[in-house]
Amino acid sequence: MTHTRLLLIGTLATLLATGPAVAHADEGPSVPPGTEASASAPVELDANDPDLKLPDGATLAEPKVLDIKSVVEDQSGDERREDTNTDVKFALQAEVLFGKDSAKIGAQARARIADIAEEIKVQNATRIRVFGFTDNLGSSAHGDVLSRKRANAVHGILVQELSDANLTYEVRGYGEDYPIADNSTEAGRKKNRRVEISFPRGEN
Repeated sequence: MTHTRLLLIGTLATLLATGPAVAHADEGPSVPPGTEASASAPVELDANDPDLKLPDGATLAEPKVLDIKSVVEDQSGDERREDTNTDVKFALQAEVLFGKDSAKIGAQARARIADIAEEIKVQNATRIRVFGFTDNLGSSAHGDVLSRKRANAVHGILVQELSDANLTYEVRGYGEDYPIADNSTEAGRKKNRRVEISFPRGEN
C-alpha cells in the first residue's frame, strides 16, 4: 500500500470518528442591547389607598383635547413658525424686514410677507394679528413707536396681497414688552426685534 493511500485512509477514519461539525444556536431569544427586561418588579399599588380615590361627591372633569404647539425655526433663527390646534404664528426678525431703526420694507422682505399671505389664504383665516416688538435698547417710548410703525408696514403689505375687505386686522406695537429671549445678549436682542403675524387656523 502506497504512502498516499495510507494517508487518505487515515484522514477518512479520523472524520468518521469525530463526525460532522455541528453549529449550535443559542436557544434563548436574542434582544437588542439595552432592551433587556428589568430585573426589578413593578411598583405595587394599593387599590384601597385614599389618595387614589375621588372624594365623596366628586366627579371627573369633562375630557378635553390639550393644545399641542409645534415650533419650527430656520437655521439662521431669522424666522420661526408656531402651530397649535387653533392658531398659526410667524415671527420674522426685524433684520429680515427692515434696516436698522427703520420701518421701510425691502423687496426680499415683501416677498416673504407675500408667502405668509398665501398661508393665510390656505387657512381661510378672517382675523389677522400683526404685532411689532423691539429689544430693550434705547428708550421705551422710542421702542413703542418703532414697533408700531413696523407692524403697520407689514400690515400694509398684507392688505395689498390679500385684498379682501372681509378680513379683520389687529395691529399693535408692544416695544420691549414680551421678550422671547434674553435681552442681555445680542443674540437674544436679535430674537426680540421681531414682527409676529398670527391668525386662526383651518377656518374652512
